[in-house]
Formats: sequence, C-alpha cells, structure tokens
Amino acid sequence: MDHVIRTDASDSPYNLLFKSLSLIPLSHYFLFIFLFFIIFLYNFLEIHFLRDLVTGFRGDPVHLTYSASSKLYQSLAANCHVLHGRYLPTPWLSSPHLQTAFLTFFGRAPDISYKRHLFQTPDGGTIALDWLTYSDVIQGSTHVNQGILNCEKNPIVLVIPGLTSDSVAAYIKHLAFKMAGHGWNVVVSNHRGLGGISLTSDCFYNGGWTEDLRRVIDYLHCQYPEVPLYAVGTSIGANILVKYLGENGVNTPLVGAAAICSPWDLLICDRFINRRLVQKCYDRVIAIGLRGFAQLHQSTVARLADWEGIAKSRSIRDFDNHATRVLGKFETVDTYYRHSSSANFVRNVSVPLLCISTLDDPVCTREAIPWDECRANEKIILATTRHGGHLAFYEGITAKSLWWVRAVNVFLDALNTSPYVNRSKKVQESSSTAPIESSVDQGPYINVAEDGMVAAVGTMASDKVVEDTPSEPVTQIKKDEDTNLDTDSMTEETLPGIDGTQSSNQNVDGLIVPIRRRMDQLSRHSRISIWLLVCIAITTTWPLVGSALILFLRRKFKNFTPMALLRS
Repeated sequence: MDHVIRTDASDSPYNLLFKSLSLIPLSHYFLFIFLFFIIFLYNFLEIHFLRDLVTGFRGDPVHLTYSASSKLYQSLAANCHVLHGRYLPTPWLSSPHLQTAFLTFFGRAPDISYKRHLFQTPDGGTIALDWLTYSDVIQGSTHVNQGILNCEKNPIVLVIPGLTSDSVAAYIKHLAFKMAGHGWNVVVSNHRGLGGISLTSDCFYNGGWTEDLRRVIDYLHCQYPEVPLYAVGTSIGANILVKYLGENGVNTPLVGAAAICSPWDLLICDRFINRRLVQKCYDRVIAIGLRGFAQLHQSTVARLADWEGIAKSRSIRDFDNHATRVLGKFETVDTYYRHSSSANFVRNVSVPLLCISTLDDPVCTREAIPWDECRANEKIILATTRHGGHLAFYEGITAKSLWWVRAVNVFLDALNTSPYVNRSKKVQESSSTAPIESSVDQGPYINVAEDGMVAAVGTMASDKVVEDTPSEPVTQIKKDEDTNLDTDSMTEETLPGIDGTQSSNQNVDGLIVPIRRRMDQLSRHSRISIWLLVCIAITTTWPLVGSALILFLRRKFKNFTPMALLRS
C-alpha cells in the first residue's frame, strides 16, 4: 500500500519549514552553535593552530631587513643563529591575543629581587633605577650591598619598560634574569611615577620624552666610564630609545641597543587601534591602565590637567587629549603623535641597533614599521616574525621563555665581543669635536658672539666646539669683521686656534671636509637647477615672446629698404 503524505492546503511554506526544523534533535542545534562559536573565535582571535599543524609545527623563518652594504650584518648578525633560525610559538598559544593575554595575566616570570637606587633629575623629579647584577643571579643574593655593582667590568644593559609597565612586569623580569645570568649587569629605568615612586615634580613622561633617558644614560656613563653600556627598549620604551638614538647620533655613550615591538609611528597606531573590535578592546584596557596611573598621582595631575576629562577617558586618545597633550604642552593630539614618533629619527641612528617586531602585533601595527628607513641605515638590523603578539613571543611546549629575550641576549653578547665596542669608544672620545654630517633638508646651526657676529656651522656638535673655545678665538673673530664670512673660510680661520695641537687640526679637517663636500654638492645642484629653469622658461614663453618679437621687428623695419634695391 502506498503511503501518501497529506498536507493541509492552508499550511504555508514557513509552517512546513518550522515543522521540519522541529524534527531535528535539540542537541544538533547546540552542536551547530558550538561549531559556529569555535569558528568565530578562531578568526576573531587570529588563531593559527591548524596552519602550524599542517606545516608540522616547523615555525616560520625570521625575516631580516638590513642594508646590502651593512658591515654590522656581515661581521656580527651573520653569526647570530637565533636571527637566522625559525620561530615557533607555543602550540597552545597559537594566537597573538592569547600570547599577549597570557603574558599579562600569567607571565611565568622568574622570581628575582632588585636593588633600588633613586636618581634625582635637575627639575626635582625622581626616577627609580632597579639593578639586577650578575652576582645576584649566580649567588642568589637578595641583600643590599654597599655598592650597586660587584662586577664593575661586566657590561651594563639599561632597560626601558613600556607605557604603564615597570620593573615588576613579567617580560622585564624575563629579560633581566636572562641577561644577568649571562654575565650582564641589568638596570631598569622606571618611568616617573611608576615603580612605587611618587611624582616629585610637575614634569611627566610621555611616548616621546627622551630627556629622562638621556640623563640616566649620562649618569651611568659618568659612574662607570670604563664599562660598555647598552640599552633595550620595549613597546613605548623602544620608541623613546630609537628617538633618543636619532636625536643624539654618534654623541651617545651607548655601544649598542635593541628595540622590541616599537610603535614607530604613533599616529598610524592610533588609527589602527580604533579600527577593529578586538583592537578597541586593547584600547580600552590600556586606557584603564592610564587612568589608574593618573589616580595614583591625582593631587598633581588634577592641578595641571583636566581631571574631569581624564576620569571620563575611555580610550588612549581621550587620555592623551585631556592629559598627555596638556602636560606635554602640545597643540593637538596629532601634533603630539607626530612629534613623538621614532620613525622620523631612524635615519640618524649611529650605533648598532637590533629591532624586533611581529607582523601580528595587536597593538603596534606592522603598517607603521619603517622598512625603507631601516634598510637604508647600515647600523640597523630589523628582524620580523610572522607571529608573536605584543612583547610575548612565547616558545616551547611549557611557555617558560620568550624568543625575543633569547635573540636580544645573543645579539648583545656577540656585539659586546666584537670590534664595535672599541670603535664606539673611539667615537665617544672624539664626539665632542666630530659633528654629524648635515643633511640637505636641515638648516645650519649658528653661534652668536658677544658683539653680535654670527658664525654658521654645519651641525650641533660643531656649535658646541665654538661655544667651548677660549676667549682668544673670539677676539680673532672680532678683528676679522671685514673678512669674508663664508662657512668654509670661517671654520678654517677660527677652529684651528682652539688648542693649537696636531690632534685639533685633524678634528678640524674632519669638520671641514663634510661641510665643503655638502657645499659643493649644493652649488652643483644649484647651477643645474638654474639652467633647467632657463630652458623651461624659454620653452614655455617662446610662443608669446616670439610673436611679440616678430611684430616688433616688422614695425621697426617697415620703411627700411635694402641698399641693393636702390642701386638697381
């Protein structure tokens, strides 16, 4: 007997659909929702476990960007096996967000104890310098010694933490323990108001404030002049470090440095962190940390900035608008971002610098990485990985170590045993007289004498030389008021009289050569530009000028009769 399914003519297609769906077991719906949620999280959190599984958990190679003529890479980085290897994230942390969150909430940092030294700045501010020496790690000592350094011959590495981090942050402890265990003396320079220290002045730090770093570096170099000094910056601390290196050029006591997960361009990062939902979560979390910092020092911040606006800040940009911009005396937030971006100073870095960034950084986007600027600077090696998160880079099945910490340790160890140390010491000794070669787009610096005379010099360094000269060269300048004030002649006449020695003449030659070469290049370019302008002017105006000239000649010689016609 045939079975016939009878349907009521009044049933609509939607009713039939609902009746069909009601026949599906409820457990299948829960399974479907669970699978949909897993797929959503897999894409939302940018998980790459399946890709790692397909590739056999081999990891991805580290991509290096450097100048083709870089002696730093040829003699140093080529021997750093970590930079030429592969990075494989911890399998159960196969996501930049999982890595970053695990670093923030768990960290698995080693248990260490610092020795604190309070450094006073000229404006009355206080900076906490937390030391971890090689002997502390080897002996496991936690007592405070009379001196900070027990092994004064060991190199020193200065660490600059991130925006709201201090020496107790997990990644800082990982780095300090690793470096100290390999014979380094580590000092963490906490930002003002962090590390449990109150604000003792009206000066605040920000993403581009390099003055505190400059004073700390000069202090360490003055206290331990014979000890090689290095620096490692992380996140916003990396931005401050690179900006400092670009501002100072060769005039820095640092022998080498490393910048980890630098934002590079704060304006681009500001746009990036407000682009997607997951980035907005980071924006909100960082804003909460900034408000917490402001609340710790409410009595000072409320007196100098808009406290009501700070308390209502829900993003980094809001906080920077109500606090950072006002305290730093910037006209707008974008002005602060542009002024503080380290990407503008990369080309002037003059010491070996290792930069490590990850392409999936959820805070500092890869769009801000200055690829071309790093490639053009022979002193910079840029190492980028496909994965790693922000300052995490966990590796191994147990996630007990950070890959970037191991890379920095290997790089600085190789740099400390290379000829770059001796070469940098020679540069430091002559830095007071050897200027940085000026660029075309930089204006000259000037020195104004007591009688109002202005002497043009090429760089900041040479400006300092003129200021430090005794009274005799100044007198000589006063006597030669009627002479030509050309830059080359002025330099040749005044600077050799500083000390009258042969070494001084050599320093002066080093000053004259780049200035003269630059002046010759400018004059050649000027002559070529003038002839080009003349050709362009003749070509573009000839139709009008030619017509006017022909009309003028016709009117002028209209009644003119040649002598040959008269004779005939």
